Amino acid sequence: MGSLLIGLLLGAVIMFLVWRLLNKGKQVEVKENSHTVVESIRRVFKIVFAEGHFNELYNFEETRKIFGFIPSTKRALVIIKAKVLVGYDFKKCVWEVDEQNRRIKMISFPEPEILSIEPDYLYYNFDEGIFNLLGREDLTKIQNNGKKQVELAAINSHLPKIAADQMRTMLTEVLQSRNWQLEGYDKISEGNNKSLPSSNS
Repeated sequence: MGSLLIGLLLGAVIMFLVWRLLNKGKQVEVKENSHTVVESIRRVFKIVFAEGHFNELYNFEETRKIFGFIPSTKRALVIIKAKVLVGYDFKKCVWEVDEQNRRIKMISFPEPEILSIEPDYLYYNFDEGIFNLLGREDLTKIQNNGKKQVELAAINSHLPKIAADQMRTMLTEVLQSRNWQLEGYDKISEGNNKSLPSSNS
């Protein structure tokens, strides 16, 4: 229910801004108003279009030699439960508005990106060696590497495709409801799995 409410609120805000973009008032003010709204969208909006939940197992192991020849190993097994949000940063959009013909031409559109990763770390099976203990730096390294593992799993998941599909649907419904046309749907890509950007790096 919470996710639905957030989605409805975001949808309402988007529709309001697009309505302001498309609504015709005084002819002298049309271009200025449209420019203002487009710039506002660019500055303000990072919108979530897909949410995923991941459970990743991360195994940390590091061996140090005591006195140069006695191996001492420290280990930690960690389960990372994370919520990942994927969406779009509208400040990266470039488009042209043709008020006379009621048409918006998409020049370039950003790839879907990871907007947020919210991880919880559950530590299991701590195993420390002699004179080789797990310290604060180790825990920081474990958390950072675990988060990167979650990010990689999200990049290679279905979330980017879901976000792209939702974006196309939203733009289609909003613009058609106002009798406007959009050129450049092909600019909305599902992203390159190897280089999906993250605003949470």
